[in-house]
Amino acid sequence: MRKRIIAGNWKMFKLSGEAADFAEHIKEQLTASDQVEAVICPPALYLNDLLQRFETTAIKVGAQTMHDTDEGAFTGEISPAMLKDLGVQYVILGHSERRQYFNETDDTVNKKVLAAFNHHLVPIVCVGESLEQREALETVSIVSAQVEKAFQGVTAEQAKQAVIAYEPIWAIGTGKTATADDANEVCAAIRHKVETLYSTDVANAIRIQYGGSVKPENITELLSKDNIDGALVGGASLDPAAFVQLVEAGTHGE
Repeated sequence: MRKRIIAGNWKMFKLSGEAADFAEHIKEQLTASDQVEAVICPPALYLNDLLQRFETTAIKVGAQTMHDTDEGAFTGEISPAMLKDLGVQYVILGHSERRQYFNETDDTVNKKVLAAFNHHLVPIVCVGESLEQREALETVSIVSAQVEKAFQGVTAEQAKQAVIAYEPIWAIGTGKTATADDANEVCAAIRHKVETLYSTDVANAIRIQYGGSVKPENITELLSKDNIDGALVGGASLDPAAFVQLVEAGTHGE
């Protein structure tokens, strides 16, 4: 059984005191579980503080993005070496907002995925289609192509450790969400693509999340589907009580 993963993407929210309060709240509520893993991905300024606050807990810390090189004259960027040095374990790569606002492409995502593995960081690789692509019935082809490019040059053993987050662009921050059946169908297509790239063994090992207006009200139905192994959560992850509910939902069921 794949261990579920609930990851909170804070995006550009919270001041330092708010981040500290959140951390103190959830670390009292969440305990280690064999069934679900909790990850918080705060703004980079708070990575070190949260790592220290979660040091004696099972809660993991992830970054929201990174550069693909170890060092250099890249003002404002953060390298995978820096993240690993801090103790960060996960990094979100290729989120649709990074693609939309910061010109990330399938090619740059692939470079970052390779860099993450080189530094023993676990990438949460985001893929997803636009509303126009969905209405044109291109969802599976678009998402499959994104997966294939992202994992170019990635070994089978590395791929087993990765996380893929299916995030339909039209459902991010809009209040809209794919039905659980629709989300599961796309996650199944992603798993099939991984199988064609590697093997059944790798496809069965890789964890696939759903993201897009996930909240306590719909998490249980989403997690009931056999190809959805967790969620990448935006707005609902900003509320500590809601985040605890999301993680606790991952401990129920098979």
